[in-house]
Amino acid sequence: MPTHLRPREKLLERGIASLTTAELFALLIRTGRAGHSAISLGENIVKKYSDFTQLTLDDLKAIKGLDIAKVSSILAALELSHRLSSSTTPHIQSPIDALPYLARTRTSSREQFVALYLNARHELIHQETISVGTLTRSLVHPREVFAPALTHATASLLIAHNHPSGDTEPSEDDLALTRRLVEASDILGIPILDHLILTSDSFYSFREHGHLT
Repeated sequence: MPTHLRPREKLLERGIASLTTAELFALLIRTGRAGHSAISLGENIVKKYSDFTQLTLDDLKAIKGLDIAKVSSILAALELSHRLSSSTTPHIQSPIDALPYLARTRTSSREQFVALYLNARHELIHQETISVGTLTRSLVHPREVFAPALTHATASLLIAHNHPSGDTEPSEDDLALTRRLVEASDILGIPILDHLILTSDSFYSFREHGHLT
């Protein structure tokens, strides 16, 4: 086969999308056997099976020219594709949805301020710890909270901090900080969905208590 028509060279010159399904299989098979090139083995798979997602070990072992190493490579690629396609991006639309991503913050012995950055579909695209230690207006500045939002093209965010004391009631500093951050969010057009105060076994939602509209 001319060099420029070989799957690997074709991939490098034209990109992975230019390869046929048989050529993709050929890349996984890598080398053929006497009378069976990698391309011909790939073509045999395509001709014999229409639904590649259902290929089994026995199906592939039945194709002459495929040894166990080649069969294993194909099955591994199919399984990886299945796992990637079935994985879901976390959606956060309520405090309950956010709690699994704040587990370390809830149990921390030091006060932490964390922000969850979401896209337009409320999918979590970034998480960042803004500060560790006693929270004040100087330690948690709007620029530190919203800089990652601009970097990651955030549509909205949820903020949270923990109270190691176990008391979920917001302090005056908590209320003042929330108002300041909401003012910044209004200017930038990136809404704050909620501000949570966390303890190891409970939480306080600013939105549910009327502090956010």
